[in-house]
Amino acid sequence: MKRRAFLRFATTAAAGVLAAPYVQAQTKKFANVTLRVNGFGGAFDEALRKGVAGPLEEKYGLKVQFTAGATQADLVKLIANKSSPPYDLFMCDSSYVVELLKADIVEEIKVSDVPNIKRVLPGFREFGDYGVPFNVSSVVPVFNSKYIKRPLTSYSDIARSDLTGRVILPAPDQIASSLYLLGMAEENGGSISEMEPAMKILSAAKPNIVALAQTNVAELQMFQSEEGYAGIFWDGRAHELRTKGIPIVTVFPSQGVYSTISYINVVKGMKYPEAAYAFADQLLSDQGMLAIPEALRYGVTTDVKLPEDLRRDLLFNSPERNALRKQIDWQQLWANRSGWIERVNKTIRN
Repeated sequence: MKRRAFLRFATTAAAGVLAAPYVQAQTKKFANVTLRVNGFGGAFDEALRKGVAGPLEEKYGLKVQFTAGATQADLVKLIANKSSPPYDLFMCDSSYVVELLKADIVEEIKVSDVPNIKRVLPGFREFGDYGVPFNVSSVVPVFNSKYIKRPLTSYSDIARSDLTGRVILPAPDQIASSLYLLGMAEENGGSISEMEPAMKILSAAKPNIVALAQTNVAELQMFQSEEGYAGIFWDGRAHELRTKGIPIVTVFPSQGVYSTISYINVVKGMKYPEAAYAFADQLLSDQGMLAIPEALRYGVTTDVKLPEDLRRDLLFNSPERNALRKQIDWQQLWANRSGWIERVNKTIRN
């Protein structure tokens, strides 16, 4: 080969080698696509970055932007900007899905769009073809075993006479309050439309209540500083207290547990539905599904196999326990909630 021809060949070959990574990056399925998602903040969003967003970017070039905020405020912003939504995917708990459907702002998601939906456990998809359930958080009785030697066994046990001045409850306007009230009602013959039994238990518990926590962080700090030794709290937060050295025991009431499920929803009018479906499918994969439980010990919604150390920590860790997760009429709960808040305030503060 002549020298000039050789140099031209070598230069072309080198350029091809240098260009290869660039060409490969550009051929990824969702290169230059960014999905905008509202976030819950902190360790929750970080777990989703690790188990969902990171693998999607590596495999498809898809970027995911989480913007942490208060779900209620994010929902108001989304509804107010239906023609130009600020999010492509909206993350929220069960009660807010009711509002999304009422506003007609999210799309149905079929198994044909997201194949891993077929792995969702029975009863964990509460709104038909709307929303992809990926996480379950439960409101349960808890107690500090250092001080409380007789275990709590039910939601109604917060009224026990040996707990005077020892009980911490979520503030009435928190969704956790609505769930434990429903638990007390149904444990005592009531229902979502007949809450009088719950109000009687709450009235009996009044001497026991030392504080109403306005936020989850405030309640966690109260238990950590031992301002109270028993109460109602989220299962994942109770685990967090145990990691901090506080011997908080999580109770699984025999009549059933009241939970809320976290969903990812595809917003109507978003530009990249196929990318949104890829996000949802990764969320329901083994890697995506275990991300939140490994970080925060909130429960799973699919048939994923749980590592033994994780299984021991989770509230819903067997088919038998899964069957005890109470089904909730979220539309009716949302409609009744303001009246419940008023009754709780009147009962406790008077």
